[in-house]
Amino acid sequence: MDEIFHRLALLGDVWILWLLIAASVVSFGVMLERWSVFRINRLDFPRFLEELSGRLEAGDLAGARQAAQKARGVEGRVAAAGLEHFTKGAASVEEAMTSRLVLERAILERNLIILGSLGNNAPFIGLFGTVLGIIKAFNDLAVSGQSGVGVVMVGISSALIATAFGIFVAIPAVAANNVFHIRVKRVSANAQSLIHRVQVYLRDETKRGPQSLVGAAEEEKEEVRA
Repeated sequence: MDEIFHRLALLGDVWILWLLIAASVVSFGVMLERWSVFRINRLDFPRFLEELSGRLEAGDLAGARQAAQKARGVEGRVAAAGLEHFTKGAASVEEAMTSRLVLERAILERNLIILGSLGNNAPFIGLFGTVLGIIKAFNDLAVSGQSGVGVVMVGISSALIATAFGIFVAIPAVAANNVFHIRVKRVSANAQSLIHRVQVYLRDETKRGPQSLVGAAEEEKEEVRA
């Protein structure tokens, strides 16, 4: 085992640097892919919520569904999922919207674990490369028979490049991971407010009587036929 590690150490930090370069490429690829996903799902939520609330308060169920289906973004799909079960009761609507939100959140969080892992581990990988580089530097020094502080410092300074590069990989990965998680939380909060808004409307309609929901459904069918 010692012999294997010794041979590995004599390779130095070069292969660690190549590993970190590959990790940086993967990291920036994930950042770009996630940025495009969030950009595609961008929605003017206050405006959408105002439009949806206005249509629901006016009893325009078909219009509310149409607005939800046209709206791009997680919030629109969550609203559409609930409105499809509108006449089945508050429990069915809440379950449909919540389950859709869970699915959409999983899609938004996809590959973020890669950024988190690189952010946490890249500095340690770089430090490992530095240790290997120092071991190789001392071994080369012993083999060459040279001496002096300057010779030692050259080897150590070269080995420290791996640590610096590991930190270079980690910083943008951590920053991007935090930004994306904040956006996931914001979208989830928007969707939760939608669920609450629809539930309030359903409770109000239930107080007026079950026939109000049936009437809304009939009006929607008539509009679809027209």
